[in-house]
Amino acid sequence: MAVPERVVVLGASSEQHEQILQHLRGFPVDVLPPATPFSHFSNDDLPDGVLVIGTMASLAMRLNEINALVQHLPDGLVVLNHQQQVLWWNRRIEELAGTNDLSGRDFFGILQNPQIEGPDFSPLNQALATSETTRTKLRLSDKQYLEILVSPVLDDHNELPLGLVVTVHDISNDVLEREKLNAIHQAGRELGDLSAEELIEMSVEDRIELLKQKIIQFTQDTLNYETIEIRLLDRNTKSLDPLLHVGMTEEASHRKLFANATNNGVTGFVAATGSSYLCEETSSDPLYLPGALGARSSLTVPLILHDEVLGTFNVESSKAGAFSHRDLQFLELFAREIAISLNTLELFAVEKMTAQSESMNLVLREIHRPLSEILGDANWILDGFIGHQPEICERLQRVINHTRGIRDLIMKIGEAAQPALPHAPVAYQPAAQRARIRGKRILVVDQDDTIRQAANDLLVRFGCVVEAASSGIEAERLVRGYHYDAAIIDIRLPDMTGFDGFVRIRQLNEHLPVILMTGFGYDPSHSIVKARQMGLKSALYKPFRLEQLLSELEKVMTPPAEPTAS
Repeated sequence: MAVPERVVVLGASSEQHEQILQHLRGFPVDVLPPATPFSHFSNDDLPDGVLVIGTMASLAMRLNEINALVQHLPDGLVVLNHQQQVLWWNRRIEELAGTNDLSGRDFFGILQNPQIEGPDFSPLNQALATSETTRTKLRLSDKQYLEILVSPVLDDHNELPLGLVVTVHDISNDVLEREKLNAIHQAGRELGDLSAEELIEMSVEDRIELLKQKIIQFTQDTLNYETIEIRLLDRNTKSLDPLLHVGMTEEASHRKLFANATNNGVTGFVAATGSSYLCEETSSDPLYLPGALGARSSLTVPLILHDEVLGTFNVESSKAGAFSHRDLQFLELFAREIAISLNTLELFAVEKMTAQSESMNLVLREIHRPLSEILGDANWILDGFIGHQPEICERLQRVINHTRGIRDLIMKIGEAAQPALPHAPVAYQPAAQRARIRGKRILVVDQDDTIRQAANDLLVRFGCVVEAASSGIEAERLVRGYHYDAAIIDIRLPDMTGFDGFVRIRQLNEHLPVILMTGFGYDPSHSIVKARQMGLKSALYKPFRLEQLLSELEKVMTPPAEPTAS
């Protein structure tokens, strides 16, 4: 048996001192006080054995039990001397270091000299110098991060710490999740990041295509999902139209789906309920419809903005149970950024559509006066030549037809230039709300030029074709040669009363709906009362609101069998 070079005795009283030396005669023995600190032993001068006596024996037993417990801690625990060398460690430190040969080694050396990321960039020296606890983050690799808490071991008899106790906590999941959150928010900013020059140069379709490419890139790079499907909800039909699909089968990508909780798969359920859905195993899930080839699990979240479902975002995996609830939360965050970007694109499209519409309305408003004058003059001249000069009448009629054709062509070009927005809120499409009067031909008869102009400006915005006359005779000429869907006639005309105008118009076209209007209820000739007795169904009292004008037009042009629009 090898003879120990050095034995340390702890806990011996002065009376026991001589007895111990007698029993251990022949061995190199050090009898030390019970409170001897661990720093008393240098790394090169560790004893071969320790004998614990008396009350220290029970303490040693307890320490042994504590040692057994700390070996199972999820965090690493290591004791360093004041030279920052390892004296003691638990099992978790061995796992992090990849070896159990740690005694006397430098602390950062056993962790392969990781990158210190702060906030304290010299935590061991700082704890020894200040006798205060320090905290910092270490980066071992791109996917492994540690947080260390360095606590000095203090003694009443020494001004400087005797050593250090370092707690090592693996924060890799927290750091990676935080980085993923930052990446998602950054991706959200970049999804809608378009310069003013790009906005001007790119069409709505180009912007959507660019957004699709960015979504695919960020989904693959940030969330590491390869199979993607995004569908947008058509608010009118409730259909879920594909925006993009990567990795889905042809059958799945062209499948007709609707926002319905039944018979429309997981996607329809999510769109109808606004709730996310985690499918752990596709083969046993009652809602799942085949999507990606060989998919075993899927994750579907709604695209929501201001509590309104815009569509759905679906990812799939060939592994069962591939997605966790944490994955679901990340996908919901990313889906929120996509919803914001989609809404921004719609707003851009609406803005462009509104600008185009306003430009077209401006053109129509500007050409209203010359067109009305051309039509009025041409009809006046035509009246004088009817029955006398057929060739002149033919040419005048051609002028009238071409004038109206130019106006109609301008309106058609304006409508064709407006982008289709099937997914935009109805509020963004004011003309669509008045489909009953869109494209209708309205004749406005009033001697006041500002009234004629105002009526034209208001009705053109809703797709009406407006022509105007300043007198009853001029209105007769227009009605005689052209079909109108409604006529709005003021009761005070320079050449006849509103009632006379109503009668003459009815004689020319008994089915033409007529609205009489008057200012502040002024009707000295009782035109409205007498016209009502002959079938007048509508009257307007100036000043009237736009909504009143639109509602009255809708009312007079509504067939009896149909309900009146509100």
